[in-house]
Amino acid sequence: MKKALEEMTLEELWQLFPIILAEHDSRWAEWYAEEESRIKSLLPFDVKIYHIGSTAVKHIMAKPIVDILLTTERDRLKRAAEILRRNGYIVMSSSENRISLNRGYTENGFAEKVFHVHLRLEGDADEVLFRDYLNAHPDVAAEYESLKLRLREIYEFDRDAYTDAKSEFVGRHTEAAKLEFARR
Repeated sequence: MKKALEEMTLEELWQLFPIILAEHDSRWAEWYAEEESRIKSLLPFDVKIYHIGSTAVKHIMAKPIVDILLTTERDRLKRAAEILRRNGYIVMSSSENRISLNRGYTENGFAEKVFHVHLRLEGDADEVLFRDYLNAHPDVAAEYESLKLRLREIYEFDRDAYTDAKSEFVGRHTEAAKLEFARR
């Protein structure tokens, strides 16, 4: 008998859901649009929704997980998370200003369509800048892809370490994006 996801240790989850990188797939944009529509239909108030992460960057490999950033007002943050939870999303982490949810994780591994929803307060959207910067700078996007490929070899079964190891690169180029886009 398989354990429920909620009963698994972090190490068991990492074994079941390793870091996988896939060639860019045009279906990711379609899956995002479908999920954006679904989320908007579930929530009784307006939110800002963005397709972020590497699936939103043209021509680079990505984990086949569509990252969605949803920003809203403070008084709606927990309400939005509860509505999404009641509609099939799993709350993965929660703090005062940020809640992470996912859909498409099963006791047998990844479903065909997998989503991470990053629920944040309005204005907490640096990932949008990073996405736009990578799309505007294919050379930097290629560097990011190379970094991810190297890190995947080291941290295939440790998602936190994989993410942490990318943070300096992401932070540096997010700051460059802020400077570049502020001049526009």
